[in-house]
Amino acid sequence: MASLLRLPSLLSPSKPLLRRRLPAARLAAAAAYRGQASEAVGAAAPAAAETRGGDREGQVTPRSVDFNAWYTDVIAAAELADYGPVRGTMVIRPYGYAIWEAIQDYLNVKFKETGHSNMYFPQFIPYSFIEKEASHVEGFSPELALVTIGGGKELEEKLVVRPTSETIVNHMFTKWIQSYRDLPLMINQWANVTRWEMRTKPFIRTLEFLWQEGHTAHATLEEAEKEAMQMIDVYTKFAYEQAAIPVIPGRKSRVETFAGANRTYTIEAMMGDKKALQAGTSHNLGQNFSRAFGTQFMDENGQIEHVWQTSWAISTRFVGGIIMTHGDDAGLMLPPRIAPIQVIVVPIWKKGDEKATVLEAVDSVLKILKEAGIRVKVDDSELRTPGWKFNHYEMKGIPIRIEIGPRDVTNKSVVVSRRDVPGKQGKEFGVSMDPSILVNHIKGRLEDIQASLLHKAITFRDSNIIDVSSYGELKEAIAEGKWARGPWSASDADELKVKEETSATIRCYPFEQLEGTKKCFMTGNPAEEVAIFAKSY
Repeated sequence: MASLLRLPSLLSPSKPLLRRRLPAARLAAAAAYRGQASEAVGAAAPAAAETRGGDREGQVTPRSVDFNAWYTDVIAAAELADYGPVRGTMVIRPYGYAIWEAIQDYLNVKFKETGHSNMYFPQFIPYSFIEKEASHVEGFSPELALVTIGGGKELEEKLVVRPTSETIVNHMFTKWIQSYRDLPLMINQWANVTRWEMRTKPFIRTLEFLWQEGHTAHATLEEAEKEAMQMIDVYTKFAYEQAAIPVIPGRKSRVETFAGANRTYTIEAMMGDKKALQAGTSHNLGQNFSRAFGTQFMDENGQIEHVWQTSWAISTRFVGGIIMTHGDDAGLMLPPRIAPIQVIVVPIWKKGDEKATVLEAVDSVLKILKEAGIRVKVDDSELRTPGWKFNHYEMKGIPIRIEIGPRDVTNKSVVVSRRDVPGKQGKEFGVSMDPSILVNHIKGRLEDIQASLLHKAITFRDSNIIDVSSYGELKEAIAEGKWARGPWSASDADELKVKEETSATIRCYPFEQLEGTKKCFMTGNPAEEVAIFAKSY
């Protein structure tokens, strides 16, 4: 068995998420919130109505009290993930993995539509491969996990547990590419990668995570640039249209460019605490790796040239981005297009003779919605009360809840509740069970919720970006926890100075730039572009 070298500080196992004790102040604040949010569960609810807080096991710290504690509480209570036995790792639970599958399902189609094929590369990479591209090894060395023993014997060459695959991809591309007829070569793989992070956070930054990584080889620089831009556009559309996250696409600064790339393009998202999340990247690698590995082809004129390459990726950190963008004090809030379950149906009855008629109506509604292509689930278990179920599925962020009780059966109608609009304001009574009316109503509400979440996120983002014209103004904006946007043409050293003094980095030079002449707020010199600065995850 191979042995993986682990840093001693990361060896101690962590406590499970659900067993983390909250400080007394946080518990008091959470209890106060739950007391304010308590309400009856509706006209068809049992006499013993429950509050929104539910069982203590599902309680979360309010976002306004401690955003980081809220985040980990939601992950636990919504059953998305738990800590692994090695510190810094996580176990993705079925519901969390279902969200990742929804991301995969959408992107897989887009990758194939744009001409890419899925394949798979080995997890173990010879260390000599990493060393071939100088900036690549320098950038990744602190994060590498190495295997030195295999089969009980010292290995002749240590192996790297895949941190990214540019090196092994080039090794294989060199075998497969001989002529311009072999280009473009465009592949993608869904895989796990390992990066030995010192500060970890579930989904956002873990020792091992899941992602897709695309790799392409082209005959010209122009083709590679077009590919890199095309893929960042795919990511941008996914973020807006599926995840309802209004990312800002742009180009990274030289300081923030991927190790081994000529240019890095990014989508930057503002989380609920106003920190930035790098949600996806696309790199124009130029000929850096092809020269290091000798990846060449014969062009149409019989000349030997090095290929031009790209790589691009989105990972499970996007799940964390969805949580931190849309979640509230009641838990997770999922955009309908990416929600594993779009509608939860909760039957309600008090007397034994009401059960059969209620469940018959529930089965009818279930069939109607399933046939319409709506992802729907029924919870008809008798181990929990309707009130507990309401809280539980709110925590899981299911966009719509349908309640059906005896009165609703008599009226041939249902009660519809929106996850994004709390309390009675989000409830609709008397929605007809007629198939065409019900389906159109639910589909309409799902689209309303999708649009509402995106609009809310755009409003939040735009209200927290401040245009600055001096370094002092940037410092003030960052101190307030906001993003700063201003003209920039200063040096790499100046950029590092900003990072050292404010903890903010250039998130990107946005593709959408302000018109007119600009003056760098740091140096006073002319500037061609504005940059966005923010603290980040």
